Amino acid sequence: MGKLTENIKGTANEVVGKVKQHSSDADTRAEGFKQELKGQVQKAKGDIQGALGDKI
Repeated sequence: MGKLTENIKGTANEVVGKVKQHSSDADTRAEGFKQELKGQVQKAKGDIQGALGDKI
């Protein structure tokens, strides 16, 4: 279940981050970039958990 959970969280963070990057505020755009990266890391973590059988 860890892989699915991390992939869902990661996808959500990527989407919200991409939306924030279209803001006119520079701080919000930077926050969106960080959030998108966080989502990518979460998805990678989920893939690793799936490959290792959720033992991490």
